[in-house]
Amino acid sequence: MRLIISLIISFCIAFSGFSQKKISFYASDSLKITADLYLKDYKLPFILLFHQGGASRGEYTEIAARLMKLDYNCLAVDLRSGGKMNYVINETAQRALEMTKKVEFADARKDILASINYIRKFNKKPVILFGSSYSASLCLIVASETPDVKAVVALSPGEYFRPELIVKDEISDINVPVFISSTSLEYEYIIQMISPIPSENVSIFRPGKGRGSHGAKMLWQESDSSDECWLELLMFFKKIRYT
Repeated sequence: MRLIISLIISFCIAFSGFSQKKISFYASDSLKITADLYLKDYKLPFILLFHQGGASRGEYTEIAARLMKLDYNCLAVDLRSGGKMNYVINETAQRALEMTKKVEFADARKDILASINYIRKFNKKPVILFGSSYSASLCLIVASETPDVKAVVALSPGEYFRPELIVKDEISDINVPVFISSTSLEYEYIIQMISPIPSENVSIFRPGKGRGSHGAKMLWQESDSSDECWLELLMFFKKIRYT
């Protein structure tokens, strides 16, 4: 089993030919959004990558290359609520402050919808929404109300928008596959929050060793549960590939 895991992880770490380019597009309120476009083949489906609080698109520098080995394009987006990660400054958040836009977590929903709209210039395939912490919760909400979503990867979702918005009340209409990850401490809380989603649509990862890491950091090599989580995530992508 250890050998199988090692082979799968090695496969995912390896790079293949692709282009990475910083691009921009606009949200519905005219805010210019910065993102990194990882384009392998414009005919392939897209995974849209969204960061956690106080962070930037730099959260996915390591992760995007692995996901592209699964034959997906990726778009790592700077949301309007964020800061800096892996030395990458969140340019969207900077502009939002300069324009005196609202930058609460829930306001970033506009940026997720704009991201879905942007990749329509490449193809019309349903997208996979991939969120970390507060953006994981937004991805679940968007998936419940948007027909263009094929699946959701929600890493450490939570009730980050109370009292104005309660995630548990917004996600009962989700009818696509969902992958949830949690740290050991988050598990019981997250289970309660996602209970309205039909159980047959949900795959849940809880670390079997170590405590795990919050959000997308669970997939970073430095996380004590990285290999475990990657293996479960790969199985999830295999399951949804032809559905």
